Amino acid sequence: MPSACITGVGMYVPPRVVTNEELRTWYDTSDEWIYARSGIKERRWAEEPASTAELGYYAAKEALQAAGKSPNEIDLIIFATLSPDLYFPGSGVLLQHRLGLETTPALDIRQQCSGFVYGLSIADQYIRTGTYRTILLVGAEIQSTWIDYNPEGRTVGVLFGDGAGAVVIEACEGENRGILSTHLYSQGAYAMELCVAEPSSATRAHTLPGSYGMRPYMNGKEVFRHAVQRMGEAVQVALTHQGWRPDEVDLYVLHQANIRIVQAVAEFFSLPMERFFNSIHKYGNTTAASIPICLAEAEREGRLRRGDKVILAAFGSGFTWGSAALIW
Repeated sequence: MPSACITGVGMYVPPRVVTNEELRTWYDTSDEWIYARSGIKERRWAEEPASTAELGYYAAKEALQAAGKSPNEIDLIIFATLSPDLYFPGSGVLLQHRLGLETTPALDIRQQCSGFVYGLSIADQYIRTGTYRTILLVGAEIQSTWIDYNPEGRTVGVLFGDGAGAVVIEACEGENRGILSTHLYSQGAYAMELCVAEPSSATRAHTLPGSYGMRPYMNGKEVFRHAVQRMGEAVQVALTHQGWRPDEVDLYVLHQANIRIVQAVAEFFSLPMERFFNSIHKYGNTTAASIPICLAEAEREGRLRRGDKVILAAFGSGFTWGSAALIW
């Protein structure tokens, strides 16, 4: 049975930098307030008419080049996003068309901030069973277009940014590396604590009573509490499954939702923050794109080397969460 190895990583963020200071145009806020509560200093916003599939395309091109692959060698595209170009179809087929492919299958998944970890698990199963040998996994988001710029939208509006990350995953035999295990969870009892309620197939009304319409709603305190607990649990499951001590892992890459969540996980495992790669200060929360963006930057900076033990973990809307252990 082959292993699933990441052979190429890529990322793309729009050129426009939006600082915390600029957000004062819409919100009663400050750089100090945002940074103290999230660790974010700035984020990137796409300029219209950019699309989620377009950002994913730029990241995919870089990942394919790094892997030494051409688009026609892709057996499957997995596209993770909460901000698709269209309500339907998904952005996967739009990316497929941009890559010049004819009938390559494209699978869209909607696990929001956990999308990349879920996508990694799906790719791992396809490769282990021999169904596919080369898979392109993309996480991409444009969130600046649906952020609520009214004062009441501050809690969510200061957190999110636009960007894309991609990895090429290939079957590899006889190599002591690759995806070792993935661990996925969900708890729909908390679905409405972090959601966009519309459009909804449950009603013909344009606005649901008490809803934010097409704007995101987040119960910040509840989400933070669950994120710290579940992210820590997911990391522990991956460690236990591999028989690794926390200090044996070379690099931890956690979803970039809030630096305080990463700090809490690091403290729980008595690990220095240097073991965790973070980019939230530059890009904010890019949901499904945050982990692959971190992987691309970590490799560029020499923080990821062949043979390194790596643990990924994410938590997000749904609630969904999960982790993955791999040898880079």
